[in-house]
Amino acid sequence: MARTVTGAGKVTVLPLLHTWPDQYGVLTYATSGAFGDTAIVGYIPIIDIPDMPLMDIAARHQPTRVYSSAGGSGFAEACWLMCVGWSGRLIRKPGTLELSDAAWSLEVDATTELFKTMYGHDRLHVGRMTLNDPELTAKAREVLPAGARSVEPVR
Repeated sequence: MARTVTGAGKVTVLPLLHTWPDQYGVLTYATSGAFGDTAIVGYIPIIDIPDMPLMDIAARHQPTRVYSSAGGSGFAEACWLMCVGWSGRLIRKPGTLELSDAAWSLEVDATTELFKTMYGHDRLHVGRMTLNDPELTAKAREVLPAGARSVEPVR
């Protein structure tokens, strides 16, 4: 059984093109803990869209080219994911949804403890996010580009 963390507050929701040329998912970014020291990067599950293995997606983007692998297993991938979420909040692109006060839960797939603070965070939880409000969930799913709803799973 997966561990679940919960929280409430600002949630940034953005489309993520994770496999070129047409495989999208809905990425979420939130924070928890004292002063937001824990980054929460998740994905919203959508029917007909495969689940997003976030650490694998990050690894395919070769994060060690930017972030040192000296931080141990998963450090570069964690930094890449935090950067995507943090920058998506900082510089909102068309289609980004900013929820100012949303209650959520995250079914944790992985947790990475960082050896140094990155993007204001000391830890990262990744996994499947559920927004408690069904109306907000519907809005979050709408950030996908129109053609992304019928994407076939990667084989």
